[in-house]
Amino acid sequence: MLFTSPVFLFLFLPILLVLHYFTPIRFRNVLLLIASLFFYAWGETLYVLLMLASILANYGFGLAIDHTRQSRFQKRWLVLSIFFNLSMLIAFKYANFLVENINTLLEVLALPSILLDTVHLPLGISFFTFQAMSYVIDVYRGDAAVQRRFSNIALYITLFPQLIAGPIVRYHDVAKQIISRKIDSNLVLSGIRRFVLGLAKKMLIANPLGQAADAVFLMPENELGMGLVWFGIFCYALQIYFDFSGYSDMAIGLGRMFGFRFLENFNYPYTAQSLQDFWRRWHISLSRWFRDYLYIPLGGNRGSSIRTYANLFFVFLLCGLWHGASWSFVVWGLIHGCFLIFERAGLDRLLIRLWPVFRYAYTLIVVCIAWVFFRAEDLSFALSYTGTMLGFGGGSGSLSQLQNLALQSHILMAFIAGIFLATPIYPWFSRSFVIPVLEGRPRFYFLSQLSLIFSLLAFALLATASTTYNPFIYFRF
Repeated sequence: MLFTSPVFLFLFLPILLVLHYFTPIRFRNVLLLIASLFFYAWGETLYVLLMLASILANYGFGLAIDHTRQSRFQKRWLVLSIFFNLSMLIAFKYANFLVENINTLLEVLALPSILLDTVHLPLGISFFTFQAMSYVIDVYRGDAAVQRRFSNIALYITLFPQLIAGPIVRYHDVAKQIISRKIDSNLVLSGIRRFVLGLAKKMLIANPLGQAADAVFLMPENELGMGLVWFGIFCYALQIYFDFSGYSDMAIGLGRMFGFRFLENFNYPYTAQSLQDFWRRWHISLSRWFRDYLYIPLGGNRGSSIRTYANLFFVFLLCGLWHGASWSFVVWGLIHGCFLIFERAGLDRLLIRLWPVFRYAYTLIVVCIAWVFFRAEDLSFALSYTGTMLGFGGGSGSLSQLQNLALQSHILMAFIAGIFLATPIYPWFSRSFVIPVLEGRPRFYFLSQLSLIFSLLAFALLATASTTYNPFIYFRF
C-alpha cells in the first residue's frame, strides 16, 4: 500500500486519523502499531512475520546489552546483533546476487553451479533493518536508554509513515515522542500541508518525468543521440529527487498528523557545489547513518590520508550495495566515493577558486553520470549511455525524437517546474516579497495558502485517478 494509492488516500488514512483522534491517549500507540502492521501486511502478507522477528530479536539484543553493561559480554551481544541483522539482509536481499556471481566463477572453473530459486525482497527491509541496528548500537554506546516495553520498540520500527521509504529515523530522536507527544491544530495543519506538497511532487512532477526517462532508457542504443541521452538523464535526476523527497515530505507530514516530528531528509541537493556538499543535502538520514555507524567507527578522517580514502571507498561501496544488489549500484556508489576522495585529496581547493556556476556544473555532471548506473538495467547499457553523453559514439538519435518527447505538454511543464522547485528560488521569493506584502493581511494569506493546498491536492488526486503509471523507485531498497 503506497501513499499515492487510492486505498491509502481514501480509506486507510482518513479512517486511521478519525480513530486516532478519538482514541484515548494511552491507547494511541497500540492503535498506530496495529495500523502499521496492517499497512505492511497489505503488500507483504506473511513477510510481516519476518519484520516482527527482526523487532523481537533486536528488542532482546537491547535488553541483553543493557543487562551486561560493564562486562565483557556486552560487546559480544552487539556483535551478535550486527551479525543477525546483516545476515537477514544478505539472505533476503543479496542471496541471488551472490549466487549469480559465484556461479559465474564456478562456470570458469568448470564446476557445477548452485541452484537457488528467486528470493523475494521484502519491501523496505533496508530501512527497518538499519533502524533496528541504530537502536541496538545507540543502547550499546549509551546514546539511548534501553526500551523495556516491546510495543514501543515495535512502534518505532514499524511506524508506517517512514517504514518503506524513509527517512531513516534514529531511536533517540523519537524516543520521547513515542512515550509522550502533543498534537495541536498547528502541527496537524502543517502535516497536511507537507503531505499534500509531497503528493504533488510525486504525482505532478516525478511521474511525468519518469515517463520521459523510461522512454529514453528503453530506446535501442543505436537510436540514442547526445541530446536525447542528456535529456533522459536530466529527467531521471529530477524524477528520483521529486519521487524520494516527495515520499519524505509525505512521511514527515504524516508523522506530524500523528504527533511525531521527523528530521528533514533533503536540502536542495542539486544546488550543491561539490560532492561533499551534495551528500550533506541528499538523503540526509542515510548519510548520517553511514557517517555515525560506519565511517567514524572505521576511523573517519582521524588517521592518515590513505586510511581516510580507504574508509570513504569502503563506505560508498556499501552505500551502493545498500541501494540494490547489482554491480550497477556498486559502480554508482564508487563514482561518488572516488570523487569524494578526489575532493579530499585537493580537488576541493581547486573548486573553491572557481566561479560558483562551474562548481554547480561540475557537481551536476558527476551526479548525473552516476545516475545513469543507478537507473540502467545492466552495466553494458550504462557504459554505452555514458559514452554517448560524453560524445564517444552514440546512435542516430534525431532532433525530432527529442522534440516529440520533450515538447509533450505534461512532460515540459513537469520539467520546468522541476528545475524551478529543485532550487530555493520559491522560498526566497516568498520570504522576500509575498510574506512582507501579506503580513498585515493574515486572513488573506491564510486563504491563499489554503487555496494553493486544495488546488495541489485536487490536481494530484486527478493524476492519481487518471493514470496507471505510478512507479515506486525504492521497491528494491
